Amino acid sequence: MDLADRTVMLLGGSGLVGHAVARRVLAATPPPRRLVLVALFEDEVRAAARALEPYRGAVTIDVEWGNVFMPATVARVDIGTIMATPEHRALVLGDLLGDLTDGVLERNLLFRLLVRYKPDAVVDSINTATAFAYQDVFHSARTLLDRAHDGGAGNDRAAIEQHLLRLPMPQLIRHAQIITEALRRAGTQAYVKIGTSGTGGMGFNIPYTHSEERPSATLLTKSAIAGAHSMLLFLLGRTPDAPITVEIKPTATIAWREVAHGPVRRKGKPIPLVDCEHPVPVNEAFQPGAAPWRDLGRPLDGVYIDVGENGLFARDEFETVTALGQMEFITPEEVADYVIMELQGRPTGKDIVAALDASTAGPTYRAGLLRRNAVSRLRALEADHGARGVAYEMLGPPRLTKLLYEAYLCGRLRPSVRALAGSRPAELAAAAQRLLEADAALRQHIISVGLPIVLPDGKRVFRGSTVVVAPGPGDPLQVAPRGWVDLRPEHFGIWVTRAGEMVRQGEARAAGPQGSGSDMDWNAIDPDERIEPSRFATWVFTVEDKGTRIKR
Repeated sequence: MDLADRTVMLLGGSGLVGHAVARRVLAATPPPRRLVLVALFEDEVRAAARALEPYRGAVTIDVEWGNVFMPATVARVDIGTIMATPEHRALVLGDLLGDLTDGVLERNLLFRLLVRYKPDAVVDSINTATAFAYQDVFHSARTLLDRAHDGGAGNDRAAIEQHLLRLPMPQLIRHAQIITEALRRAGTQAYVKIGTSGTGGMGFNIPYTHSEERPSATLLTKSAIAGAHSMLLFLLGRTPDAPITVEIKPTATIAWREVAHGPVRRKGKPIPLVDCEHPVPVNEAFQPGAAPWRDLGRPLDGVYIDVGENGLFARDEFETVTALGQMEFITPEEVADYVIMELQGRPTGKDIVAALDASTAGPTYRAGLLRRNAVSRLRALEADHGARGVAYEMLGPPRLTKLLYEAYLCGRLRPSVRALAGSRPAELAAAAQRLLEADAALRQHIISVGLPIVLPDGKRVFRGSTVVVAPGPGDPLQVAPRGWVDLRPEHFGIWVTRAGEMVRQGEARAAGPQGSGSDMDWNAIDPDERIEPSRFATWVFTVEDKGTRIKR
């Protein structure tokens, strides 16, 4: 991608890698028109923008801040306050665990930022795996279990909600859903994620952990979330209309921002310097309320090297972690160089998404040939037994079973696609009702696999003992499009319209100059052929739902 006159959004713009990427973006020839820095805290993102002033040139730098994983109304509220406030918890849990509606999207801070700025490229240097994994879900679960054992957890709504807010996987999934839709609506052309392995390139033998377990459950959660995130990005890279998707995954310590002397900070706050001048008996030292130390009124200070999100290391810590055979390290500028090269269309060989594409086993020639044999055998058995199954509602979704049965009804009522396109919906609906009333076996199959059948009057249904898509509050027919065979005339009108579009596409191909070349869609539906339910369902998924496979 040529960055000239483009807008680049940098998520995590105040971090160690984010700042390095920002400098490389501003140094690009030609540079972009606008750089949008997004960070968690206002003071940090404004400081990052000030630090970039010497490199800015004519580029406009905008700053935004807040927790991009949250609804905008609470994105600048600290997580402790969200956890403690019932209204905030209800909002976040509703958007996290409910259906992905336009309301959920439009409330989310990241969605708003992407739709507002419409960046051509997004570089995401937020350590998403850390953000979702380091919420002590194991301690929270043990606490709930202890309270359940004592009979108290079931009545403590706040504790249950707080535990649900710490679960990492729902957060990752909802984030992936939101950013996918936001990038598509924003028209973003390239998305580069800077990911993590969780263990700095080491394995289960990693010595640097957060408890005596080696590695800790929390650290393994981080690695698990990082791996799950890579697979979701793999899916994003196979989504039509989605941006080019790249993930750079450093597998070493990323260092460093500065070497300096001064107050030593942990999570942004100075470590208070304390003293314990007289020894205390062990059985007293750790009792509740024990405080045998004295605060000296000043912070701990010393010489340190700032390694970004991992904190400040003393010389010996830095030498240990970067020693040959330990984590070793990579500089943020090298990571930034990989990002810029990928943005400019120069493959680095470091893209996880491309690596997964290259190493996964996709469709094969042999399977394609054998498919015809399998289908032929299925047809022969259907003829031998006089049985036409159509669908058993095991592939899913229920909408697929609905599409297959409705297309099958169309095929029983009309001899060809063209004949269906010329039909009157009311006549089709009435004929479909007569068919299902007369053909008990067909009716039984449909309702036995869990699909109600709505009659043309919209007031009556056939239903069985199982209903896969059960109605909710309000009008029961609201769920019919998701998994009920629908005989209402207006719904058959949709099938007539679809058949008309199939006819139009078929005639346009026939009129083309190269109707028999390899560029022709040889799987297309011919207007005068019989209606095949599977081909109709495939057409709906491909044409209407844009559900086609783009990589093999």
